[in-house]
Amino acid sequence: MKKHLSSICFILVLSCSKNDDANEYVAIDPYPNITTTFSGKINVNKLDNYANQTIPSYITKDNTAGNTITDKGATLGRVLFYDKNLSSKNTISCSSCHIQANAFGDVAAASTGVNGTTSKHSMRLINTRFSNENKFFWDERAATLENQVTQPIQDHVEMGFSGTLGDGNFTALITKLQNIGYYKELFKFVYGSEDITENKIQLALSQFVRSIQSFDAKYDAGRALVTNDNQQFPNFTNQENQGKNLFLAPPVFDATGNRTAGGVGCAGCHQAPEFSIDPNSRNNGIIGILNENGIDITNTKSPSLRDLVKADGSSNGAFMHTANLNTLQNVIGHYGTINLAPGNTNLDPRLRPNGFGQKLNLTATEVDALIAFVKTLTGTNVYVDTKWSTPFK
Repeated sequence: MKKHLSSICFILVLSCSKNDDANEYVAIDPYPNITTTFSGKINVNKLDNYANQTIPSYITKDNTAGNTITDKGATLGRVLFYDKNLSSKNTISCSSCHIQANAFGDVAAASTGVNGTTSKHSMRLINTRFSNENKFFWDERAATLENQVTQPIQDHVEMGFSGTLGDGNFTALITKLQNIGYYKELFKFVYGSEDITENKIQLALSQFVRSIQSFDAKYDAGRALVTNDNQQFPNFTNQENQGKNLFLAPPVFDATGNRTAGGVGCAGCHQAPEFSIDPNSRNNGIIGILNENGIDITNTKSPSLRDLVKADGSSNGAFMHTANLNTLQNVIGHYGTINLAPGNTNLDPRLRPNGFGQKLNLTATEVDALIAFVKTLTGTNVYVDTKWSTPFK
């Protein structure tokens, strides 16, 4: 760049340094740590598209609230999500338990943390944004996703900045991150200041997690061809349409909870077309505790039913917070006969018609049709898109 063009450097807000021998001005990279650490993965001059992804018109649920997704914020969130520096022993990241190849879930029943294993099965993170439910964790103890994303970091078992049992506290983590060059640059890039706070971490991580979306399934191709879910999808097989009808239609029960007609009513709790959990849902009769005795009746949250399985039909991990159901057949079997367990005062009333545990009396044909339909909710892009992959070399 010649001398007389040096004003362009100023206009473009690029730092310039004079090379006297060449009688030229050369641009200085303002983000050398980002460029070095994430070479080929993050380009601050051409960020991945997180903010303006295509969302089907029939998708209307959204829990974003006041934290709008930005390309800058989600890029920082991506780095935080994959960085093992967020754990006390530099061995665990958010991605250790929420794995892209498994729809951001885990095939292990209990995920490995810095000081043991998790007390609940890791929840898949597909389409977390697209729900009327604002609360997070299986037991909904986090009022928002922003509140949720830093709790695992502050858990002694999971990531180890609990401030208890010899752990450093969250302030110790912030001090640690402030001494890492690429975080100085990233926080300045996103927020205009190198100052790191828990709130800024929460905002960025939440933007990245909410950006993870899956709308390229066979279901979406069919839904785009009709005006509502109750119509026959032209691209579905007869079996898949039968399964969809069973999923959507409410059942008819007799006086003692036996299904005598209708569908099986899955959509009463898992609301189409997002297949997100109804915020008013109570527990589903799974009240065990992972690897422990006793009961826990507080778990009323569910991830979206999208991408329960991979495109080849294999599981993205066991189902439920206890990971005690390994196949879709097992899941349908659980709902087929609901037992009224002693002590479960929080069972969803939709599962106990007329005061009796529901008995769906499903035929083998109906079970196969339901499974065929659930498989149409699986996409492909979310497993391979590099904007959701690790930014580290």
